[in-house]
Amino acid sequence: MPVEIEPLGCGWDSAAYLVNCEVVFRLPQRRLGAECLKNEARVLPALKMPLPLPIPRPKFIGRATERFPWLFLGHPRLMGDTACTRALDESERAASAQPLAEFLAALHSIGPGAARALVAPLDLLGRLDPKRRIPQVQERLAELSQMRLIPDAEPYCRLIDQTARARAPQAIALVHGDLYVRHLLVDERARLCGIIDWGDLHLGDVAVDLSIAHTFLPPSAHDRFRRAYGLIDDATWRLARFRALQYGTYLAQYAYAVGDAHLLREALLTLGWLR
Repeated sequence: MPVEIEPLGCGWDSAAYLVNCEVVFRLPQRRLGAECLKNEARVLPALKMPLPLPIPRPKFIGRATERFPWLFLGHPRLMGDTACTRALDESERAASAQPLAEFLAALHSIGPGAARALVAPLDLLGRLDPKRRIPQVQERLAELSQMRLIPDAEPYCRLIDQTARARAPQAIALVHGDLYVRHLLVDERARLCGIIDWGDLHLGDVAVDLSIAHTFLPPSAHDRFRRAYGLIDDATWRLARFRALQYGTYLAQYAYAVGDAHLLREALLTLGWLR
């Protein structure tokens, strides 16, 4: 039987291919990508709790061999386009506020005990560690200003100062860990229809995921998002904004370097909202 293979995309850690229009296979590009896929292969099949939006469910797991040294996996295709490829307007983005918040509320209801039972790892990257991340963000802001991608780094100083005085990160729930516009799927009517790329799944601070409210949703939709999610204290919301600033600065640099106009548009939109 002939096999049809279509490249779907290539990210930092893995490349994705669609096989016979039905199954998506993701192959790591480097050792870190292999570890991410191993994390998905271990945790997602054990996640029996239904979630409000479709997520990948690994069905095929390829083991390392001499020909290909890393684990890879395949899952039934989730329909939809990555949101970064669609120039969504403010109303289309705002329409995702409630379903996105409800999805995260369900995911974050999986607390430390259940997350450990799923063998979800802890955050070993210090995603919200101010001593590690603030200098990185400050350096990127200065570079983006020099590149004239942003007018000035000064408007972000208050957010950075708030982060330096914020609470310490807390490992309180199962989190996606890498939730941004490229990992959201939308259908032909621009409705949210899936969440992909779960390699950074871990037991961590919900602010890591709540940053999506600041990177994808317009500020006018924030109240709707917070009502649908449930209680979000001010310290967590500030940490989520700082995580969004991390994403915005990193994506802007990366997208500009590789010539990805879609991601650059999204990154600059985020940085504009956070000013």
